[in-house]
Formats: sequence, structure tokens, C-alpha cells
Amino acid sequence: MLIQMFDPKTASEREWLALHQFNNACRAEQWPDDLPLPLEWLKLRYTGMAANTYVDKWVAWNDQGESVGTVEFWTETGDTNQHMGWVDLTVLPSYRRQGLATRLLTCAIEAAERRGRRLVIFETDTDIPAGIALAERLGATKGIEAHTNQLVLAELDREMVQVWQARGQERAPGFRLEFLEGPYPEADLENMINLFTLSMNDEPRGDLEIEDERPTPQQLREWEESNVRRKRERWIVWAREVETGILAGYSTVYWSHFEPDTVQQAGTGVRRDYRNRGLGRWLKAAMLDKLLRERPNVKRIRTGNADSNGPMLKINYELGFKPYKAWTEWQISVDKLAESVGHDDRARGSGGVERGPNPTQDPFDCHAERSEASPRGGYVLSCDKGETLHFVQGDSRKYRAVRTY
Repeated sequence: MLIQMFDPKTASEREWLALHQFNNACRAEQWPDDLPLPLEWLKLRYTGMAANTYVDKWVAWNDQGESVGTVEFWTETGDTNQHMGWVDLTVLPSYRRQGLATRLLTCAIEAAERRGRRLVIFETDTDIPAGIALAERLGATKGIEAHTNQLVLAELDREMVQVWQARGQERAPGFRLEFLEGPYPEADLENMINLFTLSMNDEPRGDLEIEDERPTPQQLREWEESNVRRKRERWIVWAREVETGILAGYSTVYWSHFEPDTVQQAGTGVRRDYRNRGLGRWLKAAMLDKLLRERPNVKRIRTGNADSNGPMLKINYELGFKPYKAWTEWQISVDKLAESVGHDDRARGSGGVERGPNPTQDPFDCHAERSEASPRGGYVLSCDKGETLHFVQGDSRKYRAVRTY
């Protein structure tokens, strides 16, 4: 088994194809109702990220060159939440409970330490109990429980959608709804930032150590550019107070060319000082009406909601959204995670990821030789203990060696 850092810029087509097969196998387990995604989607996911987003990714390869597990450490630059990062860990069912997840986590720990993060947040799928068992063994604590809720449009009460729109105009006569499909108008950037800050920061976070966020104009533009590169269309409807021009509420959805039958409902929020006027229902109904008219092939809408988000769940359930998948978000300090997986000097020699400044300086006093027979290319090391390691170049500054079994 070889664990190798994955670089989207230098990955071979063979590596992309293996990762694509792995991704769709995991998708079939997690989202059984969904069709496989094409290779282009996978490539754009990693090459089309926003400029302020970083992902450190490692892939576990078996002896046949197949991807059997991955770990990703996601971070964003900015003024807030620089203490934490998100971990996405996935292992094929036939390779679980064999210690592979633990070895992959040592890579995520390395990334967290290198990027100066002290907290890791990750989520588990209730339908995959192995992930929950791992979280408990690591000593992670539950931060919040949530669901992916789904609305099947064939079951939508379309008459109610019209009623909600009419009531919204009656209850909030001093507002008008405006739809936006392209970039934010320059004149409304600060207005949108204020709306986001005064609405979405009230979203339940449970016990998660996440700070309030206030995006910058540059970040908004970077997110928009990323959507274009990834071939995602964003639709927004917002409520503007006519007298002041203030944006009081909004609702956002995303549609992808790669998943034409599914719309992802993103944020819906109303500023604290404009609530209890029916704006939330009006916004949701107006967006649904637009989708029904302009995207008739869409079959379902999915959205994520914290189980404690009563006001939004009330609106969604009235529309016909139903619980589709349950999630738990966990958190654990990097120090505790390292202790749990044995990521320290004592872990050397027990299957952990080792690091050296170059291929010939290794804590095992091994002799390195360049060899084409080394899995995926690299250096084969013959060690005094009779063990074999494979060095793989991770970046221009260091090499990583991963013990094989």
C-alpha cells in the first residue's frame, strides 16, 4: 500500500482515471440515487477552486494502482477561522478497519501543522457507521447534527408557491424581489456583504468552534470565478427595500451541467432587522417558481439544514422537503488527533508517514536507490530492519516516505 500526495497540476491521466473510478464508487455508496459524475467534473473540482481555497490531498494506492482511500485537508485564507481546517476522509468498504484511515489521518495532521491550524472539523454519514466508529475512537466531540433535506419537484404544491408569493407582496409592500444570474453588480457588493454578515452568521453552529465571517469583495469575486470554471450556475433572488435600497434577504441555488436533474439550495437568509415580515417564504417561493419555469428538467432540490434550525426547517417542511440523509459534524484539536493516531516520534516504525529533507536522509538509516520498479515511481529504500519503504516526491521542498505492508 502506497500513500502519495496528489497534485492536480502534475497528476497523470492514469492517476486521474483511477481517482475518478474511486470517486464514483464512493458516490454510489453515499448517494445511491445519483448517476456517476464524469471525469471532467472531478478535474474541475480541484483545478477550478477559488484562489483563497487550498486543499492538501493524499491518495492510498493498492498494488494494482487503484485508489482505495483519500484524505483531504481544506483551508481558506482570510481574516477569520484561521485556527481550523476541514478534513474529508474516505476509504473503500473493503479496505476499512485495517488501519488505513489512521495512516491517512497522519497526512492531514501534517497539513494542519504546516498551515498553522489547531482544530480539525469533519463530518460523518449516518449510513456509513464505520466513520462514526472512527470519530468516537479518535475522541472527537460532536459539534452539530444536520440533515440533507430533499424536495421532489413532482410532489411540490404549486398552488402554495403562488399563494406564498402573493402573501409576501401583501406583508412586505415596501420591498421588491430582484433576480441575478451573473456576477454581483459592483454597486451592490458591500450591500451583499452586509446582508450575508447579518443573516448567515445566525445559522446554528452548535458547539463547533467556528467564528463569524464577513467575506471581502475579493472573496466574492473569487467564488464567482470558481463557479464559472467549475461550470456551476448560480441564481440569486434578493429582497430590496425600495426606500433605502438595502438588501434585506436572499436565497441562492446552484445548478451544474454535470448534474442537470438536481439543484443545490445554498443559503437563504434574512437580516435580523427585517425578519417576521414573510420575506423568507416569499424568497423561497419566488425561486421555486423560476426553477419550475426555466429548468423544467430538474427533478429535485437538496439543501443542508442543522437539526436545530427550527425557522428554516419549518419553511422547508411546509414546502415538502423531507429528510434524505443524516450527518454529524465533529471537531477535535490537532494535538488530540495526533495523540490518538500516534503521530509523534514514537509512531516511527509503526506505519506512520515519515518525512526527510531528501531521499537519502531517513530516520531508518536506509539506502535509497532510484528504481522504475518503485510503485508510481520514486525511490526504493532497503532498510536494516529488512523493511521496504517507497519515497515519493510530495513537493519541491521535501520527500515523504510511506511504509508499505
